[in-house]
Amino acid sequence: MKLTSIQAALLLQKLPGIGDITAKKLVDHFGSAQAVFNEKKINLLNIKGIGVFHLQGFDQFERYLPAVIEEENFLKKEQIISLLYPSPDYPKALGFCSNAPLVLFQKGGASWKNERILSIVGTRNPTSRGVDFCKQLIEDLAEYNPLIVSGFARGIDIIAHKAALDHGLKTVACLGHGLNQIYPTEHKTHVESVCNQGAILTEFWSNSSFEKSNFLKRNRIIAGVAHATLVIESKAKGGSLVTAEHAHHYGRDVFAVPGRVGDMQSAGCLNLIRSDKARMITSAADIAFWMGWESNPKPKTVQKELFISMTEEEELLFNLLETKTSLDALALEAKLPISKVAAILFQLEMKGCVRPMAGKQFERA
Repeated sequence: MKLTSIQAALLLQKLPGIGDITAKKLVDHFGSAQAVFNEKKINLLNIKGIGVFHLQGFDQFERYLPAVIEEENFLKKEQIISLLYPSPDYPKALGFCSNAPLVLFQKGGASWKNERILSIVGTRNPTSRGVDFCKQLIEDLAEYNPLIVSGFARGIDIIAHKAALDHGLKTVACLGHGLNQIYPTEHKTHVESVCNQGAILTEFWSNSSFEKSNFLKRNRIIAGVAHATLVIESKAKGGSLVTAEHAHHYGRDVFAVPGRVGDMQSAGCLNLIRSDKARMITSAADIAFWMGWESNPKPKTVQKELFISMTEEEELLFNLLETKTSLDALALEAKLPISKVAAILFQLEMKGCVRPMAGKQFERA
């Protein structure tokens, strides 16, 4: 049986022994999920880090096809878009993350080609100050026209989505379950508006079990699709801080609103700032400054630049790529933190100068 591109990607997700990192490594090596299934098993085993355990399901993959076809039929019936890694429609920033899923399911027409994508997360029980700050911030951000991403949860998440809608901004809600349901149920009334002006997004199949751990897992998507993550109010522990940790690990900008000293809902934000994992911001202008955004941006010309401008650090890493290809080796040679090197490489990739490969390896584009 010849597999379609979506069937191959879904099947690779379904096979035992294959997780997000291994699946992405295989696709990075062979170019697509279809190509993986067209390869001989011995060629798969020749890839560094791939062993017999990972390929245990390949000899009997037909047994998983009924579930794959059932999910494919659900997607067609509900008119859900499948974003396959590494297609042009897949969120480019997320594709840079080693544990990104092979497939994302999207309802709505939001485009991931926006160069200004901001994730906003926070407590489910915000103070009145937190609510007012979130609304005012998004109103002030409207002139920069960013895509606002959040998790559709109670509290700061849904406030961010609604404020984005109110001010004509596109917004994407990342869910911790399949698109056959909506949680929390009271947010069903916002689904149509979000889909019309953005999208709802998930990595979970329609028959995925409803588990608390899935909501923590989706936090890496919220962090990974965005160029920066903002935390507005968080206790010392919580899902918002998990999202911030993912963003920090991916080398993305993390911002936090300080709040009041001694306020429980500000403890998490203050800890992020104190540990130097987040920059303190108090306004939309702060975010625009750190991200280098200009208001009312002019459309970029399609013509490719003949001479690409680079910062000193970008030029240093670009030159080092002549002899060094791994993230660790580049960081060691450049005498820079790995997180900073990852961020610089991401910027070089966005400029079309660098291409990521499997195993945290990089090459000149």
